[in-house]
Amino acid sequence: MGAVIRDFRPGDEAAAYYVCLKTGNMGADGEPFYREDPDALGRIFTGPYLKFEPTLALMLEDEQGVGGYALAALDSKNFYHRYETEWRPQLCAEFPEPKGAPSSWTRVQAIHYLYHHPDYYCPEPYDVYPAHLHIDLMERFHRQGFGSKMMIELMNRLRAKGAPGVHLGMAASNNRAHQFYLSLGFADLCRQGTGDDETIYMGKRLDD
Repeated sequence: MGAVIRDFRPGDEAAAYYVCLKTGNMGADGEPFYREDPDALGRIFTGPYLKFEPTLALMLEDEQGVGGYALAALDSKNFYHRYETEWRPQLCAEFPEPKGAPSSWTRVQAIHYLYHHPDYYCPEPYDVYPAHLHIDLMERFHRQGFGSKMMIELMNRLRAKGAPGVHLGMAASNNRAHQFYLSLGFADLCRQGTGDDETIYMGKRLDD
């Protein structure tokens, strides 16, 4: 059985959370850093998309199971509003905000902090790039063209739904990812943060 790109189906949630964990260290395996709460990352970066935007969720699957996904939101501000009102309250109720100096936090505690202090930044001009997306593939799927195929399919779906453009955020230190997005026609829009926390926001018009 070869790898196939398919639509998300109910029941894929656990597998998608696992992909998020296994790519949670700058695309590499994050499991060693999140053993105390393996779903910490997935509650932000996977679960809300599967719930709120299931028609914009693609799964990559082979004989070993789901090993990648690409997820998108058509209107970022609307998505973040739903996240704020329908998703985040339960996270905050279940996972207390960490105390003490951030320098002493584990990676899990740093993610729990984000539950209480989410980042809803959207690059401007928003009316040009209202949609956003992200993709994670486990190592066995790297450098085989699956990422490009999934991104193109998602962008086609966003275009069909009327999105004039799409943006994404990525760690500024991840040069491999930066080159990948440039190859798909994305361009740098702005940067936020400094040092290890610097994020590049990139955008691509879909209505050209």
